Amino acid sequence: MQNFLTLSSGAATDGAASGASMWITLAIYAVFIVALYFIFFRPQSKKKKKEEKMRKSAQIGDMITTIGGICGKIVAIKEEDSIIIETGSDRSRLMIKRWAIGSVDTIHDDGE
Repeated sequence: MQNFLTLSSGAATDGAASGASMWITLAIYAVFIVALYFIFFRPQSKKKKKEEKMRKSAQIGDMITTIGGICGKIVAIKEEDSIIIETGSDRSRLMIKRWAIGSVDTIHDDGE
């Protein structure tokens, strides 16, 4: 009879231990997922917001480089999402979309 009580009380302890280890395992996975977010996804979203701000702040007279490697000067803003750039010594004009701006090479003093 004593062996039965010993076994049953041991089984209760094992059930509590396995429940606690399950929570610890879940906590480890949660910490891992949060770490992945801060290592990979957050910097990427910050970079995307910075690029979008750069594209929206492009003004007439700015020197830009497109994502295709074309360098030129903004001479007109056609619509909210289209701009006209002037390239080369022959002053050829191209109409491009704002999303195609790779970098704005003109530095503005925004007071920041």
